[in-house]
Amino acid sequence: MQQLASYLSGAWQTGRGRARTIHHAITGAALWEVTSEGLDMAQARRFAIERGGKALQAMTFIERSAMLKAVAKHLLEQKDQFYAISAQTGATRADSWVDIEGGIGTLFTYAGLGSRELPDDILWPEDELIPLSKQGGFAARHVLTSKSGVAVHINAFNFPCWGMLEKLAPTWLAGMPAIIKPATATAQLTQAMVKAIVDSGLVPEGAISLICGGAGDLLDHLDSQDVVTFTGSAATGQQLRAHPNLVAKSIPFTMEADSLNCCVLGEDVTPEQPEFALFIREVVREMTAKAGQKCTAIRRIIVPLAQINAVSDALISRLHKVTVGDPAQEGVKMGALVNSEQRQDVQESVNKLIAAGCEVLLGGEADLSAAGAFFPPTLLYLSLIHISEPTRLGMISYAVFCLKKKKIECRLLLDIKNIDAGGSFPIISIVTVRESW
Repeated sequence: MQQLASYLSGAWQTGRGRARTIHHAITGAALWEVTSEGLDMAQARRFAIERGGKALQAMTFIERSAMLKAVAKHLLEQKDQFYAISAQTGATRADSWVDIEGGIGTLFTYAGLGSRELPDDILWPEDELIPLSKQGGFAARHVLTSKSGVAVHINAFNFPCWGMLEKLAPTWLAGMPAIIKPATATAQLTQAMVKAIVDSGLVPEGAISLICGGAGDLLDHLDSQDVVTFTGSAATGQQLRAHPNLVAKSIPFTMEADSLNCCVLGEDVTPEQPEFALFIREVVREMTAKAGQKCTAIRRIIVPLAQINAVSDALISRLHKVTVGDPAQEGVKMGALVNSEQRQDVQESVNKLIAAGCEVLLGGEADLSAAGAFFPPTLLYLSLIHISEPTRLGMISYAVFCLKKKKIECRLLLDIKNIDAGGSFPIISIVTVRESW
């Protein structure tokens, strides 16, 4: 089986030793072996800084902006190959559009911001001259310029293109090289996009590097001029944040991790109102887009007790019309999870919720023997009320709320398509007919 190569120190390289296998999400066929064992991460960092960093730092903000725009145009011309590879991950055309063209759009956006708002220089004055003495002999001015290190971006499996490009754009605009470490499950799509960038010749050598497989000892070699970003599970992120070298050298670490988002239906909304239809449409869209594999997906639905039946009936009616299957087939609206391991995790999580008292209104059980990693749209009903604190089941967190401040007695409908940890609602959508709160 062919191995998915990394791009380090200006060359495509393959690792040695234990490898993971990437499978086709629809057919289950083995596609690639992935390992980075044996690759020299210290040398990869040095090369990125000495070659890519120096070249980017010599460019002005306007020149970097122009580079971003040129890369975005080139990737847009190559988008068909990305869509073809994205289909291997179980994504529909609409799912892939968000990831591929949405990601390319971030490059265009940052290119525009840089060309309009940043100076044609390598320094960005942050303020005017500040007098610090009466005679004016002592003054200060703050300026921003590039850090002399490398940006290490560790990304999640659900957005292999957009997740990379949204980080690359500000990194390159700031004049720093980047080392991309995508999640293994969808690394082939990230690699295809990186290869398109490298082959274009539009960015300096060393400006972008790619690790397919584990990061190895890369974090051991970073220093205070480097930065690390992480997108993924809270458990993994907390482990990385506590890495001894990152802590000892105060290396900036930015983490985007799990969220348990909810959508609340106001007590003043009734089924005949357009707001009710909006609520149902948004919940169904969030349940089915990317098979629920989005950090911003709605996972919990809070509705007034009087509307439980109306909401559940409307959701079930809409979800019955959603065809799950191979996105290449006409009429399919929802694809597969990224692999069978994810399907197994979701099934185990749903089983725990059912054991805890949730009633299955729709779905709830996948065919674990099927080749494709399909999981049906699943709607659970938690019949308990007046619980003020979240009920926790290991890494699964869910809650039933009585919204006392607004005098709404609520029960909870749970969308369990991608269960992760957390005890709060980072994103809350409230649908109401009120003009203000």
